[in-house]
Amino acid sequence: MSRISGNPSLTTEHVYGLTLRVARWRADAGGTPLLFLNGIGADITAAAPLLAQLHGREVWTLDMPGVGGSPDALLPYGAPTMAAVVMEIADRLGHVQIDLAGFSWGGAMAQQIAIQFPGRIRRLVLMATTPAVTAPGIGWAAMLDDDMLASGLKLPTATPLGLTYQTMAMAGWTSTAMLPHLKGLPVLILMGERDGVVPACHGQAIADLIDGAVLEVVPGSHLFPFTHATQVAERISAFLDPMPMERSGAGQAAA
Repeated sequence: MSRISGNPSLTTEHVYGLTLRVARWRADAGGTPLLFLNGIGADITAAAPLLAQLHGREVWTLDMPGVGGSPDALLPYGAPTMAAVVMEIADRLGHVQIDLAGFSWGGAMAQQIAIQFPGRIRRLVLMATTPAVTAPGIGWAAMLDDDMLASGLKLPTATPLGLTYQTMAMAGWTSTAMLPHLKGLPVLILMGERDGVVPACHGQAIADLIDGAVLEVVPGSHLFPFTHATQVAERISAFLDPMPMERSGAGQAAA
């Protein structure tokens, strides 16, 4: 029996010289699949308690090079390259269009994918992330997260080289010039009210750049998607599959 919550199917994909472990929950479910991109150094097991609760759809994720079940990359990689790798896997899985969620480092990568592959993303969820990566030690700072220490959650699970390459991939990265081009894409931004690693002002900066983006400050610190998994899963599900009244917008609400 798998030790990973929800017993996802696990496969190995070889893409552009990288070997990556991929996990899929409810692979036969209908609707638009959700891809989740994790924080720096965090693996499938860490994300599983959240992803297993996103019912009614296929949910999939992967371990970045040097993390969890994926061996180290032979060479450094950049954000555009990793975005292309992730979408190549989506193609192999038969996913023409996906919903996309990213946490922390993965939230930055999710922005890169949405910008780099316009039209492939139906809805976007960004959690505890930023439009400009200027703190290379952000992954280690998360180890001191108050909620994580209280919960006993173990992070990261990366090799030293894996952490180094993940850090290098986003060093100096910014999406600020391109985020306005995401106008029309439904975007939900969730930030932890006690996040000392990526404070909520970073989420506000993203919301200010994307017309129509929704920003919500939620309970918890940096690792709230894991330490408050049930509540976060419910909010993500409601955003990905809004009720008819919500889809109709303010016009009907005012009628």
